[in-house]
Amino acid sequence: MLVNMNEVLRPAKKNHYAVGLFNAVNLELARGIINAAECTRSPVIMGTAEVLLPYGPLDEVSYYLIPMAKKANVPVVVHLDHGLTYDTCIKALKLGFSSIMYDCSTDSYEENVRKVKEMADIAHSYGATIEGELGHVGDNEGSAEGSDHLADPSAFFTDPKLAKDFVDKTGVDALAIAVGNAHGAYKLPPKLDFERIRTIASTVDVPLVLHGGSGLTDNDFRQAIKDGISKVNIFTDINVAAVEAEFKKFQSMDKGLIDLIPAAVEAVKLATMEKMKLFSSDGKADVKAAGGFNTDDIEMLTKLVAAEVAKYLNK
Repeated sequence: MLVNMNEVLRPAKKNHYAVGLFNAVNLELARGIINAAECTRSPVIMGTAEVLLPYGPLDEVSYYLIPMAKKANVPVVVHLDHGLTYDTCIKALKLGFSSIMYDCSTDSYEENVRKVKEMADIAHSYGATIEGELGHVGDNEGSAEGSDHLADPSAFFTDPKLAKDFVDKTGVDALAIAVGNAHGAYKLPPKLDFERIRTIASTVDVPLVLHGGSGLTDNDFRQAIKDGISKVNIFTDINVAAVEAEFKKFQSMDKGLIDLIPAAVEAVKLATMEKMKLFSSDGKADVKAAGGFNTDDIEMLTKLVAAEVAKYLNK
């Protein structure tokens, strides 16, 4: 079933597990991800990122992601990750994505707040959720997800003192934080600032997001989730798993593309299942968000009703 992030991340935050976001730039990746979610009874976030659009245009990706999410027997969020422009975010919402990330983290703090607040209002009017980023998550060399090599990543770590102000002013539903993580494959073991995660988690009410999950150790994940991470982004691990399986199959069979597709799907499924179990989201597909509507939901619904009433009165 197609849902937004609140429906899977609020229970995750409350019950101290995390839901994975897995990018799916083609049908093989998407099939593997959905299969994994259904096999483990795990909620899942599936999508793409703006920097990945050259490999799978947004409209074409939407043709399979959204129908597959609707048909799935587990909750599936269709998410645009790292939307870098206003137009791309709007296009994703119009195509039916149930969640977006508007990444303005390289802007000034004031501009980040202004732009994300504007997009949050628009996303909520679609019934979609929005993720923002405070601080800046750079990338490792060769990363497909990022575009910024940071000489001193610690200079761009999320400031816990600004986190609550950012969430309150923008109305984001989830907050991506920079705590020593980076996109792509790590050359050296990263050192996550767990104390910073704990401090931010105790300061803000929304779920926290860890980007650059591929390459972290199992213990890193467990500790980060224990300290307050509710969403983990993974792409490199499943991307590499797919191509390794295809290469191995091609060498053994020396056949065509259709012989490689099942191998890629199965490899993505297994790699995704491994992460779902590690994040403890397995078996959580039927967990409902506690507390019903929150004040943000009520405010959003009030605005929608008021807009419809205004349209009727002006007829």
